[in-house]
Amino acid sequence: MNAPLRVALLYGSTREGRTGDQVVAWAAEQIRRDDRFELDVIDPLDHDLPAHFPAGEHEGMAQLTERLQQADAILIATPEYNHSFPAPLKQVIDLTGEAWQARPVAFISYGGVSGGLRAVEQLRQVFAELHAVTLRQVVSFMNVWQSFDKTGTLQNPARANQRLATLLTQLQWWARTLRQGREQQPYGAIL
Repeated sequence: MNAPLRVALLYGSTREGRTGDQVVAWAAEQIRRDDRFELDVIDPLDHDLPAHFPAGEHEGMAQLTERLQQADAILIATPEYNHSFPAPLKQVIDLTGEAWQARPVAFISYGGVSGGLRAVEQLRQVFAELHAVTLRQVVSFMNVWQSFDKTGTLQNPARANQRLATLLTQLQWWARTLRQGREQQPYGAIL
């Protein structure tokens, strides 16, 4: 029970010049300082994912699915595009569907005036269908382009660091609880 929990930190954007690089770098630094967790940063750009849903096996899809299945919890850094989450994130979710079952999913959102919260609310509906547990706590960056300096350093980090610490404490509880449940009875066996 004292072994570190494996947290997958998933990029929600594949956009060129994405702000997500700064957001993920900040979050990864905070998580790596926390000995309760072992971090796996997952960038969909590092996987050869299909442009369409394949009928058979696909190597990039299988690799990404395996990494998500090894995670005790998943933390998604998502922007908000046009009041929703990015299409590439939906493709990743759809391609790896069963990997999300009985796992906690938490969010770091970013965007303009809403801070990406509209994207998170839509993602909650998707993850409910996949039998994942989403955490209420969200770390949100409103007007994100004003939050990081030109070097990618978070300005005035105290509030965001505290919100992430709270989120990680909740994520730890859910990850341990759901991991124990999956070990006692595989979730797929009850569907």
